[in-house]
Amino acid sequence: MNTDILEGKWKQTKGEIKAKWGKLTDDEIDVAKGNTEKFLGIMQEKYGMEREEAQKELDKITR
Repeated sequence: MNTDILEGKWKQTKGEIKAKWGKLTDDEIDVAKGNTEKFLGIMQEKYGMEREEAQKELDKITR
């Protein structure tokens, strides 16, 4: 997903992220603030995902 699009849709997407990935804290989500790379890094760390897998999961909710 285009970084600009994610940043623009961040408030909408944040709720979906919280619902789908319950292990993520509000603070972790807020750290990303729409920054795709930061968010993917958090997903990799928290869920043990490969970057590509994390990207696919994020793409599912941001389409």
